[in-house]
Amino acid sequence: MTRAFLAGDRGYDGLFCAGVTTTGIYCRPSCTARKPRPEHLEYFATPDDATAAGYRACLRCDPKGAAGTEPDWVKPLLRRVEADPGARVSNDDLASLGIEPARARRWFLRNHGMTFSEFARARRLQAAQEKLRAGAGLDDVALGSGWESHSGFREAYTRQFGKPPGAGRDGETIRTRVIASPLGPLRIGAIDAGVCLLEFHDPVRLERQEAALRRWLDIPTVPGNHPHLDRLESELTAYFAGKLRRFAVPIVAPGTEFQKTVWETLRAIPYGKTCSYAELALRAGKPGAQRAAGTANGANRVAIVIPCHRVVNADGGLGGYGGGTWRKHWLLELERR
Repeated sequence: MTRAFLAGDRGYDGLFCAGVTTTGIYCRPSCTARKPRPEHLEYFATPDDATAAGYRACLRCDPKGAAGTEPDWVKPLLRRVEADPGARVSNDDLASLGIEPARARRWFLRNHGMTFSEFARARRLQAAQEKLRAGAGLDDVALGSGWESHSGFREAYTRQFGKPPGAGRDGETIRTRVIASPLGPLRIGAIDAGVCLLEFHDPVRLERQEAALRRWLDIPTVPGNHPHLDRLESELTAYFAGKLRRFAVPIVAPGTEFQKTVWETLRAIPYGKTCSYAELALRAGKPGAQRAAGTANGANRVAIVIPCHRVVNADGGLGGYGGGTWRKHWLLELERR
């Protein structure tokens, strides 16, 4: 816990909080405030435990909120953006909501990898693309999406999507959102054909997996909503509650032919069961290629749904896992129960 807290590891948010004995304040692991010395830390399983011990919640990281969920001060801001994605939200607008622009910037950078202004612009452009795909006229879309000129809209649209708005009627994007889970926040993504991303919130691995996905699909990633994301979130809730054994949400998993064969083989491993890397290679038609099978297993971009956590060492050891071996152990224990 000390290593995760001092490193600001967001993947541990929601799993514990740390009280700072010199200030009387408790924080979530990813808090960006200056870190104290290790001997000044006290750990708690829940915010209620920290409060009962006499600590106050940090105002910067808001540890009372569940990891992957929006704190109360962010919710009206998100509602405003979603209600009218084409409208611009200025610093004065933020002030009218009682939000400091710097605070909004920090929260969106930490949770979405972009500033609030970048997030709002991406949502405006996403809404514009949806209108174009629905058949709306280019002039109406350009001037109704918060831009004062066609040239400004065209430049922003091309920078976001890699093609001009005239080609937007046939365009598509990977819609992403962050959700809460018992294992910390999850980033999920979908296109019209199905879910294509489910990753734990490790910034380095997440960026690598999203970059690979963008290369395979040749479309950009933007924050947004999609019915497949709603369905996945609902199924994950049931899975973590022990009420779902097989996911039904459609999956899109582009890769090499061997990778796709391995991933399909993973989906055939029954709930509550495991297989070794050697068995995985054999079932995928490449006996003896356990190292290659392990590499394909690790390249899986739809964790849990494509159950790469069900592959273990031949001696019964856990082996590796992109989300951390403690998460692998947690998932296997859930399924064994």
